[in-house]
Amino acid sequence: MSKPSEQELEEFRAEAAAWVKENKPADPGFMLPLTFMEVGTDQQFEFLRDWQRKVYEAGYIAAAWPEEYGGRGMHQAFQDVASAELAKARTPIMLNAIGINWAGPLILDMGSDEQKRKYVKNIASAEDIWCQGFSEPDHGSDLGNAQTKAVRDGDEYVLNGSKIWTTQGNYAKYMILLARTNPNAETKYKGLSFFLAPMKVPGVETVPIRKLTGEYGFTQTFFTDARIFADCLIGKEGEGWLVAMRTLEYERGVRRGQAGGHVMMATDPETILDLAKKATRNGRPALEDPVIKDKLVQLMIEARSLQLCSSRSRIAPLVQDSPASLPLSSKLMSTEFFRRLNEFALSLQGPRAAYYVGEDEAYDGGIWQRAYLNSFSATIGGGTSQIQHNIIGEHVLGLPKS
Repeated sequence: MSKPSEQELEEFRAEAAAWVKENKPADPGFMLPLTFMEVGTDQQFEFLRDWQRKVYEAGYIAAAWPEEYGGRGMHQAFQDVASAELAKARTPIMLNAIGINWAGPLILDMGSDEQKRKYVKNIASAEDIWCQGFSEPDHGSDLGNAQTKAVRDGDEYVLNGSKIWTTQGNYAKYMILLARTNPNAETKYKGLSFFLAPMKVPGVETVPIRKLTGEYGFTQTFFTDARIFADCLIGKEGEGWLVAMRTLEYERGVRRGQAGGHVMMATDPETILDLAKKATRNGRPALEDPVIKDKLVQLMIEARSLQLCSSRSRIAPLVQDSPASLPLSSKLMSTEFFRRLNEFALSLQGPRAAYYVGEDEAYDGGIWQRAYLNSFSATIGGGTSQIQHNIIGEHVLGLPKS
């Protein structure tokens, strides 16, 4: 597929911008999640599901996915344009984040034709919500040591074990699941298999987890003799680690193919500029403090550099020395940046930073406090910042593991 001309992209951008302006939802009168990890009420869930379905039906997500599986078959550049317009207008997030960003691309990449036809369209439309079954209560970041068991029994696998931090697990119809099929394998990695596992079967239970913010969004999932069909396997038995690593490449932004849209409402330094005008230091606007002004400018420069790094990573001559360096670094850089950005927003508020959502004295309804507390989840999910440092050290800098 040939890359579209600048004129074609600009015409599509104008079309997408006009649609977004016309269809961006009004304030629903209740608090909307800033990220897909904060969907804690049925009201939020239904609102965001309707919104994703509307965007999909208009053709502004999954535009680059193949037509035979529910997409528009367009060049990725068109999807990038549409996604940029959705983010620029600060529209609500896409609900089915794990589906459109990880499960969908993975199935299109490694799934059978039957699996693609069964799952992909309903992922894009948010008809079927997906969750992720990687982390376990006793193993932290040691994904390779997963102990949830999947034992073959005829045409089925029997699941026993537990997964934790299962985002939207209580709403999900399917889970991308890493489970141990051979406890006696030569290495712990070779004993793992990867499943597109249904959640609405006997023996699967989800328990909501209350977060630091007081909201929900995560669950713990328990499997007790839960049976799934053997055709839920993606890839071969015993090759689950390879499939999981491919999934993490999508999750960390190293590999492209996601459906588009945005799943996290990023804090904008320009919005903090407005806060700095309202917040006071020694009876004067905080923005008049030269130290604060300098810090804000530095953050705005850093935000712009992250945007440019994303563009640069797709221009081969600019990254020919180390093509994977920017994609492998992007997750670490962006999540830590937004944590620091929200922390800075709180520092502007002085004693009023202690107020929270629902309290009259909180700036902007307490959104900054909520965003700061929630920002930590992004530095953990998909591999902690410490793990990301190791990945960069080993795969970009070529440092030894020890």
